[in-house]
Formats: sequence, structure tokens, C-alpha cells
Amino acid sequence: MSLMGILDRVADVATFDKAIEPARRAVQSLPDAVKDALHGTWLGHPLHPVLVQVPVGSWVSAGLLDAVPPLRPAATVLIGTGVAAAVPAALSGAADWSEQGSGVRRLGALHALANTAALGLYVGSLVARGRGRGTLGRVLSYAGLGIATGSAAIGGHMSYAQSSGASHAATAARALSTDWIDLGPLDDLPEGRPALRTGPGAGVDVPLVAVRRGTRVDAFIGACSHLSGPLHEGAVEEVRGHQCLVCPWHGSAFDLDNGEPRRGPAANPQEKLETRMEAGRVMARLPGHQR
Repeated sequence: MSLMGILDRVADVATFDKAIEPARRAVQSLPDAVKDALHGTWLGHPLHPVLVQVPVGSWVSAGLLDAVPPLRPAATVLIGTGVAAAVPAALSGAADWSEQGSGVRRLGALHALANTAALGLYVGSLVARGRGRGTLGRVLSYAGLGIATGSAAIGGHMSYAQSSGASHAATAARALSTDWIDLGPLDDLPEGRPALRTGPGAGVDVPLVAVRRGTRVDAFIGACSHLSGPLHEGAVEEVRGHQCLVCPWHGSAFDLDNGEPRRGPAANPQEKLETRMEAGRVMARLPGHQR
């Protein structure tokens, strides 16, 4: 069985759920502003993959420098940099992890344990180096690099195979026709409430959601960018001074004017369609940059 097959089996083991639930509840109890900062809602992109570049890059570079004796002092500096940067990277990862599906959470717990072990080895390496035990320090750091590499494979599987952090709305948008889509008469749309519509896709209808505000209609891909929640079952609310479409599953709020996230856990924007009126009917299509 391949490594990916093993990870898929781990993701199906419900035994882990009782052990990880307290940690999940603790993370979700953080203030919303803190969680949104960690999600990257303000950035319009998940923050965790940005932050992890620092510890990963520092530790890989340190491993190379440790192989050259005159450069080992620089390796120590890089290890310390990686240790410091691992803390905010772990916090942002924990925030994202707490809002994922059960399979991702199970693998995420394994990912976190491996990263914690790697971090402990690097801290031990710094202590050993500070006491003049350079050989032990290098052994510990290379062991930490090995575990961190394995953990990165788990993180990659969560991202690419399980779509953790990916925009589910962008995926749906790629299947949608680029032609103008008839969303029906303006008068059929309820005022100030999301309504389900569909558009032709590659062999399957793509869910869309439309919100009427007077004579204006805002139309979006109907699957929430976070985890494909049905936005037509959500609500329109004012969030932080913006009229937003709110997902019913996890409360992500998207600005009706441009689809930008105003409240997490979503960090990616919601794919918005351009609209026009034709003889009292609402027409919508993907903007040119989305085609």
C-alpha cells in the first residue's frame, strides 16, 4: 500500500476523535478576531501555508550548513529562527484544523504530533550546541528534519488530497459554463435573501446563489469556498460594516459587493459572477479573469 493509502486509512479511524475533541473545542473558544487573523481572512489567502515557509526553509537550510564545518554557527542561528517561527505557524494551523471535516482533523492531529516531536528535537539541538556538544546537536537536528519531512508529507496530503485550505468555490467555478446564464425573472428573487439557482457545467449543473437588493442582484458560486457549504441556505447579515452572505455551516461571511471574506473560517474569497438585466430577467456569467 502506498503512503497516501495509509494516510487515507488513518483519516477513517474514528478512535482518535474523542482524544482530539478537547483540543478542537479549546481552539474554537478563541475570540473570533484572533481566529480570523490566524485563518488569514484579512489576507484573502490561508495564512498557515505562508507561515510554514519560515521554519521549513530555516531547518532545511540549517541541515545543509551543518554539513560544512565552518558554516555551522550559521546553522545554529537558522535552527533558532525556525523554532521561533514554528509557534505562529502552529497556531495558524490549529485554527484551520479546528474548522475542518473529521478526516482532515484526524490526520491533522498526527501532523501536529509529528511537528511537536520535530520541534522538541530542534530545541534539544539548540541546548546541546549551547553546551558545546555539537555532534549531539547535529544528530538531534537531522532527526528533527527527518520527522518534519514526514510531517510535511502528511500536510501535503491534507492540502492536495483532502482539499484542506483549497477554495471549493474556485473548483466549482472551473466547471461552470462561460456563457451568460439565465437566472430567471428579477421578480422571482426574494428581497434580501439568498436563492438557489443553477448553471450548466461539465456534465452536471453547478449550484449558484443569487441575492436581490432592490434592482441589484449579486450572484455567486453556490458552494462556500471553505468547505462547500450550501450558501443558498445561509443568510444575509451585516458583518463588520459590510452586507455579507453568511454560510450556514461554519459562519463564513462574504461581502456581497466583491465576495471577499469578512469573517472566517474562510480565507479565500467567494467566486462572484457578473450580472446584467435583459427584459426583466437576470443574466450572469463568470468574469473574464475566472475563465
